[in-house]
Amino acid sequence: MMEPCEKSESMNNLEKDQILSTEPQNEAQEVVNEEVKVEEPAPVEEPVAEEPAAEAPAEEPAVEEPKAEETPRLDLAGKSKTELVDMMREMAARPIEEVKDEVQAIKAAFFALRREEVAKEKEEFLANGNNEMDFTPKDDVDEDNLKELLNVLKERRTEYNAAQEANREANLEKKRQIIALINEIANDPDNINRQFNRVKQLQQEFKDAGDVPATAETEIWKEFQRATERFYDVLKMNKELRDYDFKKNLELKQQLCEEAEALDEESDVVTAFRKLQELHNKWREIGPVAKELREELWARFKAASSAINKKYQTFFEDRKSKEKENADAKTELCEKIEQITTDDLKTYAQWDEVTKQIIALQEDWKKLGYASRKANAALFARFRKSCDEFFAKKAEFYKSMKEELSTNLAKKIDLCERAEALMESTEWKEATDKFVEMQKEWKTIGPVVKKHSDAVWKRFIAACDHFFEQKKKQNVNVHAVEHDNLKAKKDVIASLKSTIEEAAEDAAQTVRDLMDRWQEIGHVPFKEKDKIYAQYRELVDKAFETLNMRGSRPRNEGGSSRGPRQGSDRNLSERDRLVRTYEQRMSELKTFENNMGFLTANTKSGNSLVQQMEQRIVSLKEEIAQLEQKIKEMDNE
Repeated sequence: MMEPCEKSESMNNLEKDQILSTEPQNEAQEVVNEEVKVEEPAPVEEPVAEEPAAEAPAEEPAVEEPKAEETPRLDLAGKSKTELVDMMREMAARPIEEVKDEVQAIKAAFFALRREEVAKEKEEFLANGNNEMDFTPKDDVDEDNLKELLNVLKERRTEYNAAQEANREANLEKKRQIIALINEIANDPDNINRQFNRVKQLQQEFKDAGDVPATAETEIWKEFQRATERFYDVLKMNKELRDYDFKKNLELKQQLCEEAEALDEESDVVTAFRKLQELHNKWREIGPVAKELREELWARFKAASSAINKKYQTFFEDRKSKEKENADAKTELCEKIEQITTDDLKTYAQWDEVTKQIIALQEDWKKLGYASRKANAALFARFRKSCDEFFAKKAEFYKSMKEELSTNLAKKIDLCERAEALMESTEWKEATDKFVEMQKEWKTIGPVVKKHSDAVWKRFIAACDHFFEQKKKQNVNVHAVEHDNLKAKKDVIASLKSTIEEAAEDAAQTVRDLMDRWQEIGHVPFKEKDKIYAQYRELVDKAFETLNMRGSRPRNEGGSSRGPRQGSDRNLSERDRLVRTYEQRMSELKTFENNMGFLTANTKSGNSLVQQMEQRIVSLKEEIAQLEQKIKEMDNE
């Protein structure tokens, strides 16, 4: 962020204010010399009033007036930098003492816009892959023009302040001359009666002389009061005239006492304090009262002032305490938000969850009141920095995820096309292996954009389901053929029974024909295989015994349980059993893997069901591998 290189001294001048009041002993005014800062509100997040300074030792309670937090009367909403520069140029043409608030407001609005521009430049600079340390903001003509105008205003303010200070020095010298003249008149008692009007004129000239340097104001006023009182003390004049002057001053000061006492009922402590300042200024302008009433009158006015000063001091002490509480609370919020890390956020859901935490902390921040000006600005910058860093990282994550989601979608569409191209294949084992590999590959691909997620998944699973449904139908057809074979073998067994019972001359040849027929018939359902074969062997053995066919029995159809044919049939039966078990396990594996596709897409990792299915898939794969090995060994034999 760019900040202005220099600040106009006219924005932070210190103005001085003094409260003078009458001394009880000699009608001189007691003095509380306070220095009050009057600054424009700085362009920060929240306006924060300064606490009053500690009381200086004086005869009257010293209280500092709070910092003025006035709102500029300019309408700067929606103004561009060029328009703000033009407005600043208009301010530079006006009297310097009239444009203090407007200058600060325009300056704050301009640099707020400039900071936003620099932030965007930096963001684009970094987005292009540049190093943050190499970033330099572009030159800005409007900023240069504004700084030039601020320098002009600064020089004019310096000149104005110097002129004001010179004027105060001149006023001080003038007042000293007036005091000298009054002392000179008082030293001439012979002509003092004729000088009464002259002294009244000198008193008025003293009041009209204007401000003097703050360091000399109290002392010069005391010297004036001493000179005036000395004049009245030595004045040999008409007693009625003097009593009239005292009476008039008494009435005015009693009225000020009543007004000061009424301020105790004012609900706004700051307003009451400011009104009290005005009453003290009026008190200083009123002349003396009768000597016997001075102490009592001053004590009354001082008591009323002390009550307001005490309230005012308590008000700022309470506010300081509250600001301390707010500063502690805001510090705690800063620490909380700084503890939030984004290193482990890998999904949209995780980012959304942490975003809710950040927003909740921001809402808590808004509920807190002001801290002191210095602490508040620093805390807000610290809190805002953490918020900006989080949302910048979130934007970067979403940008990277957008690219990743697009890549993942392309990969899944490719799998869909490959599955659709293979789903009509009748090479069942080869195609099954490819579908299994594609399903595994699908699970390794990350998520896609939500609006495409369901559609692409349904497309892929539809191709898989179509293939496995066709394979299932093929298996159903195989089972139908096996049932037909079972029926044919039962017919052979029935024919063997009738042939043996009839014992015709050609019965032996008929038995051999039926045995050949039996060999031509294919597989039967696994659960019927042993039973039907046992019936067949029993009848064949009976035929060889009954029909005297032993000598001519084929080598591979021997009736003995130890013969080669029986061993071969046993091997075939075992192989069929293994093949059927293999097919069942493969079907189970496909089902589990399909289900895992759904579960991994919609279930959190670590779910017990997912773990059980993963273990079952591993077990099935091991069993299938063992079955394949056994089948190969039997085929080799």
